[in-house]
Formats: sequence, structure tokens, C-alpha cells
Amino acid sequence: MRTSRARRRAGVSMAATLPLLAGALALGIPSAQAADPVPSGRAALAGTQPVWATGSADQGATAASTKVNARVYLAGRDAKGLDAYAAAVSDPQSASYGKYLSAAQAQQRFGATQEQIDAVTKWLKSSGLTITGSTQHYISVSGDVAAAEKAFATQLRNYRKDNRTYHAPSKAASAPNALAGAVLTVTGLDNAPHQSTHEDTLPGPGAGFRNAGPFSSYYGQNIAKTLPDAYGTKVPYAVHGYTGKQLRAAYGAGKYTGKGVTVAITDAYASPTMASDAATYAKRNGDAAYKKGQYTEVLPAAYNSVDDCKASGWYGEESLDVEAVHAVAPDANIVYVGGASCNDPDLLDALNKVVDKRLADIVSNSWGDIEANETPDIAAAYDQTFKLGAIEGIGFYFSSGDNGDEVANTGKKQVDTPANSAWVTAVGGTSLAVGKNDKYQFETGWGTEKAALSADGKSWTNFPGAYTSGAGGGTSSTVKQPFYQHGIVPDSLAKANGATRMRTVPDIAAVADPNTGFLVGQTQTWPDKSVKYDEYRIGGTSLAAPVTAGIQALAQQAQHFPIGFANPSIYARFGSPLFHDVTDHPLGAKRDLAVARVDFANSVDASGGLLTSVRSLGKDSSLSATRGYDDVTGVGSPAPGYVASYGFPFRR
Repeated sequence: MRTSRARRRAGVSMAATLPLLAGALALGIPSAQAADPVPSGRAALAGTQPVWATGSADQGATAASTKVNARVYLAGRDAKGLDAYAAAVSDPQSASYGKYLSAAQAQQRFGATQEQIDAVTKWLKSSGLTITGSTQHYISVSGDVAAAEKAFATQLRNYRKDNRTYHAPSKAASAPNALAGAVLTVTGLDNAPHQSTHEDTLPGPGAGFRNAGPFSSYYGQNIAKTLPDAYGTKVPYAVHGYTGKQLRAAYGAGKYTGKGVTVAITDAYASPTMASDAATYAKRNGDAAYKKGQYTEVLPAAYNSVDDCKASGWYGEESLDVEAVHAVAPDANIVYVGGASCNDPDLLDALNKVVDKRLADIVSNSWGDIEANETPDIAAAYDQTFKLGAIEGIGFYFSSGDNGDEVANTGKKQVDTPANSAWVTAVGGTSLAVGKNDKYQFETGWGTEKAALSADGKSWTNFPGAYTSGAGGGTSSTVKQPFYQHGIVPDSLAKANGATRMRTVPDIAAVADPNTGFLVGQTQTWPDKSVKYDEYRIGGTSLAAPVTAGIQALAQQAQHFPIGFANPSIYARFGSPLFHDVTDHPLGAKRDLAVARVDFANSVDASGGLLTSVRSLGKDSSLSATRGYDDVTGVGSPAPGYVASYGFPFRR
């Protein structure tokens, strides 16, 4: 099985054309490279030959003894019909809007038939492959190279990629013509992982983390009067960490609490102290106590790839997701659905659990990878899950990434995935100023440049310093522009990669900057070997995603029925006062903004010294938050009135 790995988002952020119903235009789907001819009597499975499997990278045939593990994903009864219905039920302008199906109805109408499953199974077995598992979504197989080549009518060869060698099909895999309508794609014929890198890792039970002070309890409360000016003025110290009361006020929660709505959170693994940490956090920070059964977990029978995925590093992410959702939507039910690893097959399994049993209305996901690591076969499998969710009234929200345009991180300007999918809501990030008495002051796009205090304390070294992190965004190279972005995303962005309009990310935004971040609580292990609960400030679009999921839970409560795939509804509100139109210079074109921050050098206490720096706001690599739609904050952040607008038919 290809071990494509997803990144947890908060890693860098501690430091920082198918016809549709009702006249709708086609949603963008991942494009694949031109398919090579396939043998007579076969149907190509587009996108199964990676773009890096080129002649110049060819290292020869894969050894016959190599074991291949693959998944054959099933297309179901009516793949084109699934696309059409998913779009129609999600579009407020459609007569089918809100006419969702139950999970059983969705499976009966669009899922694979037993006859299809039996026929695909027979084909795979006859090729010499061993069936290792079967669900309503896929059939997993293993076998040697000869069996895989026979089954999929392609040769497996070795190719150089990123100074390592991986095997992959030399041309697109295929299936017998008789099964063309039953097979969606096959994954796992290449074994290249989606490598993930982090500037930092989240503090897990093995490494405690605390913020140093001084702090501001609200934006601008504590001015760093003894530190050098930045942009010609004294700047405030970073906030200690916003709480639910401040975020609910900033984004117009009003009387709504998310009652009657269920939010699912998917991540890899599961913190063993998550439930107790969440309860402690709520009690200490003024959030409502959890009612019996309000928080539940759905976990796999066993975990894998624990070392490769750095399992404990996901625990802080999980705490952030759960606590942020509850802080914003205190009466919403939360179900945590853990993946067996950070690899795509296991994360897909977690998402499919939500869809197959309709465990939730809203799904928050703070993980992903760069688009260059995505292959069309995996994208197709994810999209099928998202579309099945859409017809059941389930909306998926993905963080857009924490590395801006990704150039500093990967050397290539690109967006992240699965946030690039046309069937999810990609959540970008802002720097948020909540002032005294929880009053919303402003937001900028999240993008940080950092300069350290000079040795003599009289200036900032190389001010404004180097870029550290920021909200992911930009234009996809693989997904065409979906209908809901037509006429809203400017061509300067949509056509950034060529003449064809492509999917642009993000769709919406919320607080993400760790310097205007959220206070989170987590049990950690400290240098004295004690294991105890503490709190720290954190950010990233891994904060923006659960905050937005919480806001959408409030909106669904107002609407009295599921919002489902939210993008058509979100874009319908574009340009109205229901969004804060976030820009990088909210106080004037010549007014740059920054905050001062003090950190423990050893991450836990002052014994190792202090590190003082200034962090600029609204400096997100080549991306800019501007008037109208932009590639840092999308249509903007929710403003007062946004939540309540779902309580009646929206009219511009």
C-alpha cells in the first residue's frame, strides 16, 4: 500500500466536466496526465501512473519478489449521477437543495452492488492476487509483481524521486472492459510516501511546552513599552491565548450554541487523555461542562506506522480541535474519529466511517499534504467520500496549510490537499484582534515575519525578519474551477497557472496566527518526569478549521436542517456584510502591524533564558489578503449576522 502521509497542521504553528442538475456548471475534479494506450479489451484507470514515473527517472524493472499491496476502489452504481446529485442537494439555487439521503439510501442508490463486488473480486483472484480486505468502498489485495502486472496490465518499474527509488506503473493501470463501470481507481501500485516536514512538532506527552510572558489578555492590552519600536510605534505583547468567549463574540455567535448538531473530528491516532483534558479545559476557561455522551470516540482496532507518523505529535492537534469546537459551539456533540495512522488509506477509512454511519453533520480536518504529493487515484478516492457525504448532508472542512504559497517549504508554489478538492471547504487563516470587552477590532491575513531582539536590546535584528509561516492558499494545478467560484474568484488568481480557470484556495477563513492564537489545554510530560495538565497558546489553520466547524454548527442550528457541503451557501453570501472583508492593512495602506513575543528558550521555564522577538502580521509569502476574494482568506471571515442568516432564506 502506498504510504502517503498527511501532515498535522499545527506543527509549524506553535512557533509560530460532469453535467449537474439545475443548470449548474461542473465542479472541478483532479486532472490526470494523458493516458497511454491500453491493451484491447481493457479500460484505463486514469491517473494511476504518477507524473514522476518518467523515462528519464527509470531505474529498471521492479524485482519480481517485491510485494505489492493495493486497494481497488469501487465506482458504485452511478458515478456521474453521484456528482450531479451531490452538487444539486448542496446548491441553495437548486430545487433539490437539502433533499439529503440517509446513509442506507445513499449506499442503495450510489454504492457498489454485490454483483460488482463479486465480479471485481473474481477478476483480482484470477490474476493471482490475494484478497486482504473488502468494504463497500474498496477491495484490498496483495501479491507479487507478476500478479499485479497481470491484473492491471501494466509493468512496474523503479523510478528515482527526491533522491530515492520507488516502484510505479510504467503506464496507466487498466481493468477489463466488462468492469469499467465498477472500478473507480486503484491505489498502491506506486509506493512513494507523501513526505511531511515540520519546522517544529507539537508538544506531546513526551515534551512539555509553555508560553513565556508577558502577555496581553486581549489585543493591545499590554504594550511593550521597553522594547524597540516596530513600524514606527510601540507594539502590544502577544495575547495569552483567546478563549471561546472572545471567539464567539468576534464571529457573531449570538444566542446560538450548536445544539442538535454533531461535529466529527478526524486525526491520526488518539490522545489517551483527550476527554479528561477537554473537560478540565472547559472548566478552567468558562466553557459549558460536557454533558453525558456529548463527547464520544470512534477508534480503530489497532494502530500502525506509529514511529513513521510520530504518533504522540498528533495529541496536541487533537486537543486543539476538540477544545476549539466546544469553545465556539458549546452544545454541539463532538465525535472524535481516529485514523489508524497518518497514511491516506487509514485517514480515508476514518472519513468513510463518518459517511457510512452518518456519524456527524460537520467534519473538521486539520491535516493534509502538498499538492505535488497527491496522485489522481488518491484524489478520486477522497472525492468519492466527500460526494457521498454531500448527498447525506455532511460538510467537510480542511485546513488550507501553514506554509503560505509553500515556496519556502518546498521550493514550489502550490496549494495543499485535500483542501484543493472542489468538494470540501478549505479554511484559510487570519491574525485576529479582539479588544477590550470582547470587541472585534480587525483581522489581517495570517502571515508571519520574525525578527529577534538584538543583543543590546535596542533594535530588532534584520527587521522585519524572515518569513516563518502563514495561511496556505493559491491556485491548484490539478483541480478545475468549481461552479461556486465562477464570477467571484478573479482571473488573476483562477488563471495563475495558465489559460484554464482552476480551483483557488481557500474558501473562508478564521483565526490562525499563533501570535493571536487560542489557549489550549493538554496533559504533557515535563523535564522532572511528572505528567500533568497545562495550557499554552497555539494557532495555524489547524485552529481555523475547528473554529469554522464550530461556527457552521451554530449556523446549522439556526437553519434547523443540515447545511451539508457548504461552499455554494458560503459563496452566495460573498460581498455582503455577513463577512469581514479581511485585508493585510485594515488600519490603512501604510500601517503595518506587529506584536512582541517572549518565549522560553527551553520551551518550559526561564532557566534556559528567554527569547524575545517581534512578529509582523499580514506578511504571507507571495499571498495577499485584499479587498474581495483573496488567496489567504477566501471570501473573508464570518461577521455578526452570518450565523443568523441561515435562519431564513438568504437574499442579497
